[in-house]
Amino acid sequence: MIAERQRAIVSLQSTPSLPKHVRIQFDPERQAYAVLSPEKVFWPNEISLDILRRCDGQSDVGHLIADLAVEYGAAEDEIASDVTAFLQEWADKLVVKL
Repeated sequence: MIAERQRAIVSLQSTPSLPKHVRIQFDPERQAYAVLSPEKVFWPNEISLDILRRCDGQSDVGHLIADLAVEYGAAEDEIASDVTAFLQEWADKLVVKL
């Protein structure tokens, strides 16, 4: 019998983190950061990397959005849907733990 995994849903109270099997590593050949997961390599853009670096398991999504809004000089409500969609996508790929 195979147990089904229940899909975690991102909310403003979620405290995202990178699972133990996922790490961010700089690749000097490509001069870019990669997100390494067993049998998978992702090449996030700069903004995606900024979001992933804030996934410390302590800061909730609301705080993460507020922090990014300050850094990028954007309104929180303008970036909130993009940040939560990004986190949901990466959580579905099991690269972010909620």
